[in-house]
Formats: sequence, structure tokens, C-alpha cells
Amino acid sequence: MPKSFGDRAGDMLVGAALTASLGAVALLLRKRKKGQGPDDSVKKAILEALDEARQSHPNIKLPHQHERKMQERMGRISAAEEDLHSEGQERRMVTVRVPATSANLGPGYDTIGMALDMWSEITVERADKFEIIAEGEGSDDVPRDETNLVVTGMKAAFAAAKKPMPVLKYHCINRIPYARGLGSSSAAIVAGLIAGLVLAGHQLPCWGSEELLQLAASIEGHPDNVAPAIYGGIQLGLHTGERWTSERVNTPPGIQLVLFIPDFIGKTSDARGVLSETVSRNDAVYNIGRVAWLVNALSTSNMDNLHIGVEDALHQPQRGKAVYKHLYPLIEAANAAGANGCFLSGAGPTVMAITSGASGDIFAQRLSERVDWTVAEAMVRTAEAVGVKGQVYITSPAEHGAQVVSAEPAFSSKVVRFKGDV
Repeated sequence: MPKSFGDRAGDMLVGAALTASLGAVALLLRKRKKGQGPDDSVKKAILEALDEARQSHPNIKLPHQHERKMQERMGRISAAEEDLHSEGQERRMVTVRVPATSANLGPGYDTIGMALDMWSEITVERADKFEIIAEGEGSDDVPRDETNLVVTGMKAAFAAAKKPMPVLKYHCINRIPYARGLGSSSAAIVAGLIAGLVLAGHQLPCWGSEELLQLAASIEGHPDNVAPAIYGGIQLGLHTGERWTSERVNTPPGIQLVLFIPDFIGKTSDARGVLSETVSRNDAVYNIGRVAWLVNALSTSNMDNLHIGVEDALHQPQRGKAVYKHLYPLIEAANAAGANGCFLSGAGPTVMAITSGASGDIFAQRLSERVDWTVAEAMVRTAEAVGVKGQVYITSPAEHGAQVVSAEPAFSSKVVRFKGDV
């Protein structure tokens, strides 16, 4: 909608006021450079300029104030429109794709995670009797009763919608290796939640509350897998004391992920069981520095710094010594072969290396411009040398998270169509 004359005039006045205020700041900066002004005068002038601009026109918002912008937008929606948006049409069937995730990325224990371009698919439909059909990875191991985490997520979704959960049939095509440190549990939870919301015809607020994340993290217990499973990319997640919250971290372009996936499963309870209840000051300082280094390397796409940023003292040494004899030999082999960094994926046993240099479709690119294949060969040889069997899977980060790929009835119409005609 075009701005009114009053709004345009207000913008002009604010611009003039801000320009004048910043001009005063610039003068103070010049004086300070010449030693003519007190140290705190510049800071005070900047704060006064920003306060004056905000008070003159309360609609001014800084670039990072995403949630404030969204809250104001939602405030303009009437109560009737809000009801229309939150309570939609119930559906008979839905199919959801959800990505694998790698948690921790080294030092970011229970805090940082990445979505991977490796997808499981779950179809849920209303039925006369309860049934779970599973195929693919871990199909012989996943529960086929109501303890299945897809069902757990489904129950939470219908509870959020304040509707009774109907009898449902589940068809799970699992492409995420089961219990290998690649977020198969989080994928099941998130897929169940999203499928349940669609079937119930219920939508959740995101800005300012992230209610889907609240539901998923409350089931999982931490956000490092569920946040990237929901939003994609690399996510930082934490609890503020009031709620779970997350922020996306930059994903450097051209990176490849080389995963060595052992043939045996790893139980999270076993991997957590070897960790100490207390942490030394030296180890805490070590990890604080590495997490900061990691986030900075990712944010600036400085791949040369990544190998330091993925180092860890809180969980990898303990797990490498007590549970995963292949961990540090594979890390050393991957780094020596040219990886930018290598670490235990989640609670293991998968070990993931990050490489760079990919451009476009890798099968049309000269192999000598990348090192993913070289790193993969080094990891396989080293695993064989320490007596661990497995396979390598080469992929890349997934920029988006779980998504609905089909529904009955469809969301698309003849006039308004969504991607894939969902």
C-alpha cells in the first residue's frame, strides 16, 4: 500500500533530524580525533541522535529487529483474520519431507546444528486402524507402536490444536540412517508435528514465540537438531530462561559434507553416559573460544579458520576414548587429506568432515578443484585400519528445513499455486 502524504512527510522530517544529529556526531568525532572532546561525548551524542529519530517517528526499526516488525504487522490483523489464519481446513492425508541434521559441529554442545541434504519422507492419513509401515534405513529397528517419535510429534500437534487425535496410518520412508548421530529422532519429531498440524488444520505463531520450536525442543530436550530440521541451514539455539529461541548462522558457499557412517548404531544414552557432570575451567575456556571462532569462521566464510573452530574439549575426547575408537584417527586423516574441519556428528558414531571448493553440480566440475573424494578415501582407509566398517556419504547443507510436499485436499488451487502444487 502506498504511503500517505503524512507518512512521507514524517519520513522526510525524520531523515532531516537524523541527518542533523549525525552531523553533530561527525563534528564530535573530528574533535575527539584532535583531542578536543571527552571520551563519552561521542557515545552520548550517538545515543541521543538515535533516540531523537525513534521518538520523531516510532515506525523506524533497525535492520535486526525482525520480531518487532512482524509483531507490528500481526497487530494490524483483526481478531477475525487471526482466527482464519490459525484455524484452517482439516485434511485427510499429508506427506512431509524432513532433513537429516548434524549437531554440535564440534564445540557447540547441544547448541549448534546443521541441516543436511539427506531426506526422510513420512506420509500420514486418516484410517480405520492404527498402522506404521517403515522402509529404508533402520526399518527393522524403529518402533511400530505409539512409542514411535513420529506419533509423539503427532500427539503434540493435535494437543496444540486442542483437538482429539484421530486414528492414523503412517508410512515412513527413512533415508536418514537410524541412530547414527544424524538426527533421525529429531526428524521424526518434527515430521510428526508438521504432519499433525496440517491434518488438524492448525497453524502456530513463529515470530516472537517460535511455537513449533517450543514443541519440538520440549520433546527432544535441546534445540541443536530440531532447529535446523525446522528452519534449515546452520542454527544456533538456546533457552533464554523463558523459551527456546534460535538464529541462523551463515552457511559458506561451496562447502561439501563428507560423512563416514559406521555400520553399527550409537545410543545417545551411552554417548552421554561417558561425559562428566563437571567441567574444568580450562576446558570451559577452551570451548568458549572454539565456539566463538567457529561462528566467526562461518559468518565470514573463512574456511581456513574452520579447523580450529570445530575442536572440542567437552565431549569428543571422552567419547573418542570410551566409545568411538575410530573418531580421532578419522579426524586426523580427513584433515591431512585437505578437509577444512572434521568432528563427531551429534552423539555419533558418524564422523563428518567439511570440505570446500564445490561450484555448481559437482559431477560437471573437475575433481582436482575439490577434495571431497580425497577426504572420503582417506576416511575409509583409516576406518578399515582401526577395524571399523562403514560407508561414506557425500552431500551438502540443506538451506531449508522440513516441508509439506503433498496434501489431500491440496493447498494449491487453479488460481493460487504453491511450489510442487502442494
